[in-house]
This record gives sequence, structure tokens and C-alpha cells, in this order.
Amino acid sequence: MAEDKKITVENEDGDSAEISGNLASSPEEIKSENNDLNLLADLEKLKAELAAKNDRLLRLQADFDNFRKRAAKERTELAATIEQKFLTDLLPLLDNLDRAISQSNPDAEALLKGITLIRQQAYEIGYAHSLQPIDVAGKSFDPNFHQAVGTVQDETKEDGTIAVEFQRGYTAHGRVIRPSMVQVVSNA
Repeated sequence: MAEDKKITVENEDGDSAEISGNLASSPEEIKSENNDLNLLADLEKLKAELAAKNDRLLRLQADFDNFRKRAAKERTELAATIEQKFLTDLLPLLDNLDRAISQSNPDAEALLKGITLIRQQAYEIGYAHSLQPIDVAGKSFDPNFHQAVGTVQDETKEDGTIAVEFQRGYTAHGRVIRPSMVQVVSNA
């Protein structure tokens, strides 16, 4: 570091002058002072960069949180819209059931015909919403689509073949929403 020094300078006439001040005593001290100033400048620059990056990180986190909230809200709204469409399609079916119940003296044949038409209408609504029955006729048992509730011996069919369907299964959009309840052939 620089220190307070006094230097005496004499000229040819014998006059002298004394100079005092904060002078660096060597070139190394001058370099050291310059390095200290450069390091301080670099430190301030790095602090500013860090503050800018922290600010950017906070903004990105806030943007991501907002995106997540917006996406969740959109999913909820979409589900509500789909459910509303399904329920709107279901209303005519409910109207026809109400009409069938309100008949004062229905005969058995007319009642059966009405129920058959309502059943057909219910399937049409399901099909419009991607509901598909699982076909079991002559198929082999597949645990991904069928639920075995019993076995039966039948020498005319292969082991693992579905013998009887107790309850129809359904898929929607390629996913099983209810497996078929079946009885499977086991000749062992």
C-alpha cells in the first residue's frame, strides 16, 4: 500500500525542496492498487448480474405458477363443458322415461316396446360419447377386458374361452370403463 513519504530534491545551485505525499514506493504497489480497483469493479459487476438473474428467476417462477393455475382452470372448465354436453344429451332419455311412467293404463306390449325404444336411445347417447360395448362372443378370456366370476366345463369349447356373459362391459376412448363379467371355460 502507499504510505506518506517525504522526498528531498536538490538542484545544481544547492537549493533543495521537500515533497511529501501519499506516494507509492514501488511499481508492485501501483499494480496492487490497480488490481484492488479492478477486483472491486468486477465484484460490483458480478453482484449486479446476480441480482438480475435472481429477478429473472423470480419472474419465471411467477410465470410458471400462473401457467399452472391457468391450465388447471382450463381443465376444470373443459370437464364441466363435456359433462354439460353429456347431460344435455341425456335429457331426452329422461323425458321418455317420464312419459312411459306417466301412462295411465299401459298394456304390456306397448310398455315393452316403449322400454325397448328408450334402451335404444340410451345406447345411441352412449355411442355419441364414444361408449363401445366389449365384444365377448367366441373370444378368449382377457383380464384387461373381462372379469371372470366363475368357470364352467364345456368339452365343445377350448379352455380359456368365454362361455357366458353375465354383465356387458364397455370402453370409452379406448379405455375400459367397466370390464365384462364372464364365465370362462375350464376343462381341467
